[in-house]
Amino acid sequence: MTPAGAGVEYHDTLAATDPLSGVRSILVPVDGSPASMDAVTLACSIAKKNKGKVYAVHVIEVKRSLPLDAELSEEATNGEEVLIHAERVANEADFKIEGELLQAREAGHAIVDEAMERGVDLILMGAEHKAPLGEYQMGRLTQYVVKAAPCNVWLWRHPVRA
Repeated sequence: MTPAGAGVEYHDTLAATDPLSGVRSILVPVDGSPASMDAVTLACSIAKKNKGKVYAVHVIEVKRSLPLDAELSEEATNGEEVLIHAERVANEADFKIEGELLQAREAGHAIVDEAMERGVDLILMGAEHKAPLGEYQMGRLTQYVVKAAPCNVWLWRHPVRA
């Protein structure tokens, strides 16, 4: 009778490996909220450590009654301001990001498509705490990205405000 475990070689597969070590490209959807800007700061920190890239995207949702390439100058101006803000946040973190303004019918689809097109390792999303009925609810956009993303997704949710 052999002792339990005899002849079995154990490897420490649960060793303290850095799960972020392979993250070299990060997509951060930005909407101008404090949570999305915090996500930019966190993404810059990760990418700086790994000599990676951060892509900030702002998506303008185009109503179905308009052509997809409709000129939405007010929304585009707002989106550009959001991207400029994200670039400033990245500069404060001593990091340079690439910003892009997208137009789509659904922001979630655009974010997932952009992640696939760029082959990113991570989507890092900021979310404000929303509890309209007394209980936290994840928005439609976040739910879609979490469900459909081709890569890891991190949600940076701000805490409940008093």
